[in-house]
Amino acid sequence: MKFSVQKSGYVSEISHFIADLKKKDPTLEEKQRAGRARLWDKAPIDLDAKQRTQESRVKQKAYVYQTK
Repeated sequence: MKFSVQKSGYVSEISHFIADLKKKDPTLEEKQRAGRARLWDKAPIDLDAKQRTQESRVKQKAYVYQTK
C-alpha cells in the first residue's frame, strides 16, 4: 500500500547542474580521477625500510643548543 505518489521523471537541480557540467567538459571525470590519484592514492609503505630508517636515526639531546 503506497501512501504517496512518486514522480518517476523527477530530476533535481543538482542532477541537472552536474549533467550540464559533464556535457560542457566530457573529460571532467577523468580530470577528477587524475587529481584524486595525485593527492590521495599513495604507494604502499615498505615496512622493512620504514623500520630500518627509524632504527638508524640518532637520538636528539633534550636541549639541542647545549654544548656539553
